[in-house]
Amino acid sequence: MTETGTEPRACPIAGTLDLVGERWSLLVLREVFMGVRRYADIRANTGAPRDVLTKRLRSLEAAGILERRRYQDRPARFDYHLTPAGQALEPVLIGLREWGMRYLRDPPPAPRFLHTCGADVVTRVVCAECGEPLEGGGLVTVLEEAGSGSG
Repeated sequence: MTETGTEPRACPIAGTLDLVGERWSLLVLREVFMGVRRYADIRANTGAPRDVLTKRLRSLEAAGILERRRYQDRPARFDYHLTPAGQALEPVLIGLREWGMRYLRDPPPAPRFLHTCGADVVTRVVCAECGEPLEGGGLVTVLEEAGSGSG
């Protein structure tokens, strides 16, 4: 309950943020998207404390976003790979990158995300029906009843 005595709004955004909406989780995903898959390299590139990184990797694995794969038997060593659910987060990371490049005061150099054709990848939100882009308006929000629709 909030201070006003009402329940906070439950929605897929809140549920997604519960899984990946924390700094270290997003930085782990950035690294794995960029092809960095081993613990030591992820730790070096994110700066995450060891205990925090271990916890985030386990939670991303438990959520079905990452999977651990053994690459060495003795000693047992694993690396991390995106599952299809993890790969589906790619537009989110690209969108965060674009926002930072546009709105941070002094953005650091950003990694480039290239399509297989060699061009930069950018996010573009369009209507699923007509293909019209959403650009600073044109969005109508409809709240569906609990249990109905895809919400």
